[in-house]
Amino acid sequence: MTAGQSKSNARLLWALAAVIVLLALGATAMNTMRNWGENAAARKLKNPVPATPEAIAAGKADYGEHCRNCHGEKGDGKGEKAPELSVAPGDFTDARKLNERTDGELYWQITRGRLPMPAFDDKLSDQQRWQLVDYIRTFAAKSTSASGSPNPREGALTSLSKELPTLR
Repeated sequence: MTAGQSKSNARLLWALAAVIVLLALGATAMNTMRNWGENAAARKLKNPVPATPEAIAAGKADYGEHCRNCHGEKGDGKGEKAPELSVAPGDFTDARKLNERTDGELYWQITRGRLPMPAFDDKLSDQQRWQLVDYIRTFAAKSTSASGSPNPREGALTSLSKELPTLR
């Protein structure tokens, strides 16, 4: 092999490596946007689990086991592990932001996850994920009732969440 061929092969390898890196970055970006972005099918999903005291209590138990360390006991995104994460956990006490999301979108986000949040489709059943949605909604109801702002979801969820014992 001549010196000219060696330089040509080196350039070709560098170009190939650059193309591979760009393709990997593009695939990662597309996957992230697909998983978390507005999903028309998810937006239309209806929660089949009524927000009963039992469903909210079950959601609260799963939240304590799987979500509290990052999203915080109060759902404000200030859990003990939150400072270690590359992306701040969602704040469920922000009623305006939470009410912009349908139950189906929350369910989709819990199901699919997005780094650093894991997917829960293989960790929790469909019912458990819907119960989490019911429980997550109670954080915004508490926040809104404390501020005195009207919230269309406030009624039953606020009274139910007051009946449940706090997690420790």
